[in-house]
Amino acid sequence: MDASAKLASVVKDKRPAISKVVDFNAKTDKVFRINLSNSNDALRNVVTNVAAFSQWINAQLSSCGYKYAAGGYMENRVIYKNRNLFESGDKARSIHLGIDVWGMAGTAVYSPIAGIVHSFNDNSNDGDYGPTIIMQHDLNGFMLYSLYGHLSRKSLKGLFTGQQIKAGEQIGEFGVADENGGWPPHLHFQLMLDMEGMQGDYPGVCSLAEKDKYLKNVPDPTLLLPFFNPNYR
Repeated sequence: MDASAKLASVVKDKRPAISKVVDFNAKTDKVFRINLSNSNDALRNVVTNVAAFSQWINAQLSSCGYKYAAGGYMENRVIYKNRNLFESGDKARSIHLGIDVWGMAGTAVYSPIAGIVHSFNDNSNDGDYGPTIIMQHDLNGFMLYSLYGHLSRKSLKGLFTGQQIKAGEQIGEFGVADENGGWPPHLHFQLMLDMEGMQGDYPGVCSLAEKDKYLKNVPDPTLLLPFFNPNYR
């Protein structure tokens, strides 16, 4: 059983305790299902320039009044080309392990499940997460970790390991490119069953050769995102 199947079996009966990750009104808000894969030729000329990439994202959002653009779990992406963090010969990483929610800088980010702060860090390399928070959740003995990347630096102020966080409590906000690793404003939301000893960081992109390995530890985050899961109530 892969990680998504394991989590699905656990959250099936936990939905009343699952809150939001970002503000979203199903009656009025719309989400653009964004394609950042290698098949999207429109991206090839903009991904190496943050300003151009931001303009492209904003154009997708404004075209039909979308509040967010979102997507990316296990997507083979073109946007990591020419970023040293992801390029390493035959182990170049391009498989995205989380869901990205693209929107305005300052957008509030919430913990969808009650838990404690596991760890946090400002991963400041170019193309990295920037300010990152990792939460630990105990679902009746089933341990789950959630990662929130590309936050603002002030999101980390006042945090401490072991801090209790309620479901639906704000834990941060989208950061600007100057502090979030050099990306248009967005949230990288990812789930893990095991942190593998890591603190304040966990791979958000893997190589194609590693995909099967990470499928066993990194569940589909849409299980906790109502605008991706029509059965969520």
